[in-house]
Amino acid sequence: MAPKRPKGAGAFPKPVESPAPKPPSPTELYAALDLGTNSCRMLIAQTKGSQFHVVDSFSKSVQLGAGLERTGKLSTNSMQRTLQALRVCQQKLKRYKVRQMRLVATEACRRAKNADEFIRQVKRETGLNLEIIQPEEEARLAVISCAPLVSTKTEQLLVVDIGGGSTELVWIELSSVPRRERPRAIMRLHAGFHAVDSPFVAAKVVDWISVPLGVATLRDHFSDVEDDAARYALMSWFFEENLSEFAPYKDQPLREGFQIIGTSGTVTTVAASHLGLKRYDRTKVDGLRMTSDQIDRVINSYLEMGPSGRRMDPRIGQDRQALIMSGSAILQALLRSWPTDRLSVADRGLREGLLYAQMSADGVLEDAPF
Repeated sequence: MAPKRPKGAGAFPKPVESPAPKPPSPTELYAALDLGTNSCRMLIAQTKGSQFHVVDSFSKSVQLGAGLERTGKLSTNSMQRTLQALRVCQQKLKRYKVRQMRLVATEACRRAKNADEFIRQVKRETGLNLEIIQPEEEARLAVISCAPLVSTKTEQLLVVDIGGGSTELVWIELSSVPRRERPRAIMRLHAGFHAVDSPFVAAKVVDWISVPLGVATLRDHFSDVEDDAARYALMSWFFEENLSEFAPYKDQPLREGFQIIGTSGTVTTVAASHLGLKRYDRTKVDGLRMTSDQIDRVINSYLEMGPSGRRMDPRIGQDRQALIMSGSAILQALLRSWPTDRLSVADRGLREGLLYAQMSADGVLEDAPF
């Protein structure tokens, strides 16, 4: 007897459709914009547990500080490039109807004689309210962005943010904080570097400094030196001289509980070169720990390449070939001055710090381990 045909056999199967992702509510969104000496960067994000989820982002090299060392002013071309980038940011903020945001400018606008005029022009042409933040707040925001990368074994922490126009360093004492609480103690610094009333044992900011030398300003100081290796050596020496009063551990033996976290395009580029990445991959770079020997090998390879070789390297590129050497000079000077042979790489910085600070102040981050 032939088997019975199942009921419905031959009918087209009903497709299973996954629902379209629900767009985030504007009330859940936060935005952070960082207008630096070289770049304009923005993140739009929503909270996700004790972290955040990036909904959209923007990054553009605008070279706002081009010529600033020579003239003391932002040039017309630099301002026009920056305004074009800010219009894109404004369109993204409008599309997502973001209500909670901080849009900040740093060293180039702190130093330029015509910065206030430029801020008014930005408001007039884009509707964006840019605020120029001071070095202490810039340093603090860079520190809290790195909270997830702080080891529970860390007793002394140095966070280094190498920018285009300045470099911020913050030295933090964590030995009195319970080990599991150390990353979260860094996050609590969103309220300020000075101790505030809190039921928790606080991270202690021992000292901090903003050196008015970043990858662009340091490069410009020695732009007249033609020899590549000589220029690099002079940049490294000059930065170390400017750091001499902020090196309390200089020439002391290595310490097990000491951690340096570096956040900047220089640090992430060096890490990508060390890993031999053909294309940049944030998941492989963020949180990587490199030894000083590994960093030295990468920097030496940059010197061997020379300017033309660095331009051809896809991890560096034409725009950054000179900046990577001034950044490397800063990085090597730092590792000579502090008692550790390891550096933790952070692909995060001011934007992430701005987001964490807003979310933490609003109490929307879950109180859970990072």
